[in-house]
This record gives sequence, structure tokens and C-alpha cells, in this order.
Amino acid sequence: MGKSAGNRPVAIITGAAGGLGSIIAPQMARNGFDVVVSDLRENDAMEAACEAVRKEGGKAWGIVQDLAKVDELKGFVDRAYETCGRVDCLVNNAGVSVHSRGDMLDVTPESFDLNYAVNLRGPFFLTQHVAKRMLADRRNGVGDHFKSIVTISSVGTDHMIGKVVSEYCIIKTATAVMTKHYAVRLAAEGIDCYDVRPGMMPTSMTASSKEKYDGLIAQGYVPSNRWAELDEIGHTIASLANGALRYTVGQSIWVDGGMALKVF
Repeated sequence: MGKSAGNRPVAIITGAAGGLGSIIAPQMARNGFDVVVSDLRENDAMEAACEAVRKEGGKAWGIVQDLAKVDELKGFVDRAYETCGRVDCLVNNAGVSVHSRGDMLDVTPESFDLNYAVNLRGPFFLTQHVAKRMLADRRNGVGDHFKSIVTISSVGTDHMIGKVVSEYCIIKTATAVMTKHYAVRLAAEGIDCYDVRPGMMPTSMTASSKEKYDGLIAQGYVPSNRWAELDEIGHTIASLANGALRYTVGQSIWVDGGMALKVF
């Protein structure tokens, strides 16, 4: 499909072919965006995500990119601009889990390094390249839509400890701090950055621990007493991308049913 219409903003969503990303993509289209559906490989899931965007009235382009290959990320952003003509929002959604849930004394360098490469290093440099292009657009008067960068971290950061996913939580905490640094750098130039922290949500990452999480919810660990619905998180991200929470730049938005609250 051709470039985005001049009055319709474009969002790049990483990890958009499955899980939460496949829900964010049509939500963004429903909220007025055309979407670059990016994922690790071109397959039926990527095409299904593109079709979901089109059903909601948006244009969609599937672009394959491995976030761990940081030397390719500038070229990826360039391709997105060449394909769409503009980029108004980046959603850093793609992520990986740990190789094995268990004691942190058994964490392997391979699991730690993969989490670092995909959950932190890749988003850092992708954000850098997108931000540079957004700043150039601002200077050149290209596009008048609100500019935003939304990064998905996790409820398992700061004062919440995931005992069996330590490398994941450590890296996601760094990702949240990354967002604050980008927010401080970019806010004055009209690009707002947000950190979204989902709680328990039904994806492939949590499937192996469903019984454990069901038990925690039954014990009142989540005040809302249920899992998150992916649409709820997608709606939050689309709202942020449309400037619904201006002047909250650099903030962490907890979409966790109250999970982070200490109840007594």
C-alpha cells in the first residue's frame, strides 16, 4: 500500500505480529493511525496484524527487523520513512522472556544477554534513530501531529521483585529508566516519552505461569481480582500516542489492576 495520507499519523510498533503488539496495532488504527507492523519475521501472523489494522481503517505495512541487530536499526527507520512518508509515534513493545524461570543463581549468560539485547539495547538505539528523525521533522515543519515514544516495561520493576525472572526484571527496570532519560532530552522539543507497565496479562510470556498467577489473583494479589485484558493496555498506549496525557512526560503508567499497591 502507498504512503500515509498527509493528515493521518503513522506509528511504528515493534513486536506487532503477536501477543500485546497484535492488539496495540488495531487499537492505534482505531485511534486514527496508520501502522508499521514490525516483527522478527514475515509470516501469517504479521499479515494478520496488518489486516487487523486495515479493518480498523488504517493503512499497514509489514517490515521485518531484528531489534538485536542494532547496526541495522537506522536502515529500518529509513525504510519506514521511505515507505510511509512520516513517523509520529514509536511503540517499543517487542520483548523476550527468560530462557528458564527459576533461581537467579542459575541464570545463564545467554538468557541475560538476550534480554539485554532485545529488551534494552535494541529499544535504546531504535528510539535514538526515531527521535533524530522526529527532531528533523520538527525543524523542517513536516507533519503537525503530536509526537510520542511509548515504551513497554513491566510491573516487575522498582519495588516489585519477580523472583524467577530476575534477568528480565533487571533489564526492564533499566528500560524504564531509559524512558525517563529520553523524556528529559526530548520533551522541550515536542516529543513526549512514556513508560507503560502492564501487570498480569495473557500472552505467550505468561502462559507457562498461568496456574501460579491464577492462584495469586485468587489470593487478592491484584486488587482488581482479574487478569488484564490486552485491549485495556492497547487503549492506554493509543491514548498516550494521541496526546491524551500531555504534561505527564517521563511518567510510568501502571496498567496493572492495582498490583503495584501494597494492601494491608
